[in-house]
Amino acid sequence: MVKAARDNGRTVQVGTHRRVSPHNISAMKFLKEGKLGQIGMVRAFVHYGGGAGQPTPDSDPPKGLDWDMWCGPGPLVPFNKRLHPKGFRNFMQFANGQLGDWGIHWMDQILWWTDELYPRSVASTGGRHIQRDNTDGPDTQVVNFEFESFTAVWEHRKFAANNAEKHHVGCYFYGTEGTLHLGWRDGWTFYPSNASKPTIHEEPTLHDPDQQNIRELWADFLACIESGERPVCDIEIGHRSTNMSLLGMLSMKLGRSVRWDGRREVIVGDEQANKLLSREYRAPWQYPAWT
Repeated sequence: MVKAARDNGRTVQVGTHRRVSPHNISAMKFLKEGKLGQIGMVRAFVHYGGGAGQPTPDSDPPKGLDWDMWCGPGPLVPFNKRLHPKGFRNFMQFANGQLGDWGIHWMDQILWWTDELYPRSVASTGGRHIQRDNTDGPDTQVVNFEFESFTAVWEHRKFAANNAEKHHVGCYFYGTEGTLHLGWRDGWTFYPSNASKPTIHEEPTLHDPDQQNIRELWADFLACIESGERPVCDIEIGHRSTNMSLLGMLSMKLGRSVRWDGRREVIVGDEQANKLLSREYRAPWQYPAWT
């Protein structure tokens, strides 16, 4: 997709819309100005409550839905209301679980902050410890991304929420001057290491009904079509952020860590892992190839 956009001179924007949210922009300014000091670790997380759940039986697809086409290059499975609409995110045959769904948004915040383009190694563990419904994505997962100058960690669980801490989603940036939490509906907060310094907080500016900043994203996209500049969420930016999530899931499936050559976009010295960089398509679909 990146190559197609570049070869054809197209403006392509990805919906990592937090790059246009006012409080995310000001938090990045705070971080890039060095007010957190030297940052050695970032912890990204999404923790929701919930119980074990129960399986949902298969049923006939709703009238007007071409289920074969919906399944596309994925396997042709029976229709299930937990799978569609929206639920496909937590079925591993069609998506990459919470990390592939929510993770890209917070991986993108990490890559927005750092000058490094990709991690050099990735290691993940997790599993289904609580959930007993139809889904098969991990209800618990931890991923360690090792960069040259810092460590990033992803955490999610789909039970117990996060009432023991102040925040349920976002990123904690840990620096020598304190900790900054960058969130969603709770804005951002700087907790200084020096107790004599004040906590700094900024509330978010979000739009109803979805508490996002989609209109700003569209405005940037349309402006870039006219100007020829690359949008704030350019296809290459989305590609790199997506790669982090995909590599985390790949490591968990593989059961071991991987070393990532982000320039060549291959896993170093691991043929089995490299085979997981693509999926086998169901006929008549064919996996796209390019030269």
